[in-house]
Amino acid sequence: MTREELFENIKRKRSFLCVGLDTDINKIPEHLFEDEDAMFAFNKAIIDATADLCVAYKPNLAFYESLGIAGWEVLERTVEYIRSNYPDQFIIADAKRGDIGNTSAMYARCFFGNMDFDTVTVAPYMGEDSVSPFLTYPGKWVTLLALTSNKGAFDFQFTEDKETGKKLFEQVLETSKKWGNEDNMMYVVGATKADMLQDIRKIIPNNFLLVPGVGAQGGSLQAVAEFGMNDMCGLLVNSSRAIIYADSTENFAEAARAEALKVQQEMDALLTKKGI
Repeated sequence: MTREELFENIKRKRSFLCVGLDTDINKIPEHLFEDEDAMFAFNKAIIDATADLCVAYKPNLAFYESLGIAGWEVLERTVEYIRSNYPDQFIIADAKRGDIGNTSAMYARCFFGNMDFDTVTVAPYMGEDSVSPFLTYPGKWVTLLALTSNKGAFDFQFTEDKETGKKLFEQVLETSKKWGNEDNMMYVVGATKADMLQDIRKIIPNNFLLVPGVGAQGGSLQAVAEFGMNDMCGLLVNSSRAIIYADSTENFAEAARAEALKVQQEMDALLTKKGI
């Protein structure tokens, strides 16, 4: 999916919502276990209930890998279901990969060659040769970790270079701009760090940002839009638990839709305010 196609979907749906499919087998409604394929049944119901309100889905691979082969099969079926039924969706593999070049090439083959994700989250710590294999697939994206929403972000990401005064995450942004471009590289910036978005936009004004941390983690959508939105929106704001676990009864899908609708309506207003 191109940047222009993603922007067209945002304008058409009046939404820049990404629904995180962090599907925990221990949290899905009990009645689904009457189906031998309970995890996929949960994903399918969530997708059907929210697809018109969001522009992206983000399966977090840990929730699938933890179940071994069965989890991978659910992941593959989930991606295939989205592709077949909602082809306008941008699908993110939240895998946080990143290794030496030949290993990254195999990760890229997995997510782009075999599973047809649009992008995969990648850790930049090992440098350019760990990222560049993901950039060899036309129409695919790298989503590079820049400034994350967790407390541990302060352990390394805010470390300052004594000579330049630049923080480590700023160096990541500036260096990685040389590896890709605004058409194939986006960045993870946590909603809990929304006050940093103005400075981040000075470095990468046009790239899309994947923003986790809205909802259960307490990030402010208003602040993210105020400081991070650009003329093409430039944001994919993720919400996982607040939407998919809004209810644990047989009405879970309807409750998920209601929560997604609240976010979409707020996003519509923010897009209008921006003149989009």
